[in-house]
Amino acid sequence: MELLLQWFSEPFAYPFMQRAIIAAIVTGVVCAVLSCYLVLKGWSLMGDAISHAVLPGIVLAFVFSIPLAIGAFLSGIFCAVATGYLKEHSRVKEDTVMGIVFSGMFAFGLVLFARIDTDQHLSHILFGNMLGITDGELQQTLWIAGITLAIVLLKRQDFMLYCFDPNHARVIGLPVKLLHYGLLFLLALTIVASLQAVGVILVIAMLIAPGIIAFTLCRSFNRMLIVATIASVFSCVLGTLISFHIDGATGPCIVIVQALLFVIALLYSHFKPVQRHEITVVKNH
Repeated sequence: MELLLQWFSEPFAYPFMQRAIIAAIVTGVVCAVLSCYLVLKGWSLMGDAISHAVLPGIVLAFVFSIPLAIGAFLSGIFCAVATGYLKEHSRVKEDTVMGIVFSGMFAFGLVLFARIDTDQHLSHILFGNMLGITDGELQQTLWIAGITLAIVLLKRQDFMLYCFDPNHARVIGLPVKLLHYGLLFLLALTIVASLQAVGVILVIAMLIAPGIIAFTLCRSFNRMLIVATIASVFSCVLGTLISFHIDGATGPCIVIVQALLFVIALLYSHFKPVQRHEITVVKNH
C-alpha cells in the first residue's frame, strides 16, 4: 500500500509533473465533452482529418513568427471548410474528400518541415510532449479549453439536437449551418489545445475514446457526458503517471489506457444484459 502511495505521490514533487497533470486534466475534460458530440454525429474521420491537417499551419506559423496555436487553428479550419466546399461542389462523398484533403495537407506539412529549419522536434509535434509543457503553453491550453467548454455548455442542447437530428433542428428554427461550422470551429480549437498532450497523430484517440466508452455504457446524453469526462480525466492522469515511471512517451501511454478502458466497457456491456436475463429467468421460475 505504501509503495502504491509513493508511486502516485512521487511525481507531484516535480514542478514539470505538476504542470503536466494540470494539462492532462484540462485536456481530458474538454476532449471528453466534445467527444460525445463527435460520436453521436459520426464525425470520427473529421476529427482525424483536422488533426492531421494542422501540421502545415504549425510550420508556417513558425516561419512567420506567429503563435503556433493560431497557425494550427487556421490550418484546421481551412481543412474543414475545403472539405465542405468540395463535398457540395462535386459528386465525391464526404469521407473520400476528407481522405484526400487531410492526407494532402499532412504530406505538405511534412515536406515543409523537412525544408525549413525550425527549433521544433517533429516527434513532439506528431506525438506530443506533455512532460515538457512550459508555463506559457499551459496557460494557452487553459484559455483555449476554457473558451471551448464555455461555448459547448452554453449551447449544449442546440448542439445535441443538431447531432441527433439536423432536419428536426432546422424545422424548429435552429441555425443548422451555424451549428455545423460552430462544431467544426470548436473541434479545431480542441485539437489545438490537445496537441501539446498527445500530438497530431494520437489526438483523434482523445477525441473518440471517451465518447465511445460512455456511449457503450450509457443510455442518456447527460450521463454520457459525465462518464466520458471521468474516463478521459482518469486515463489522461494515469497515462501521464505511467509515462513518468517508465520514461516513455506520454501520448501513447494515455491512448493505451483509454483503449483498455474501452475494452473493459465493451466486456461489461456484453455481460450485463446476460446477467440481467439470467436473474429474470431465475425469478420467473
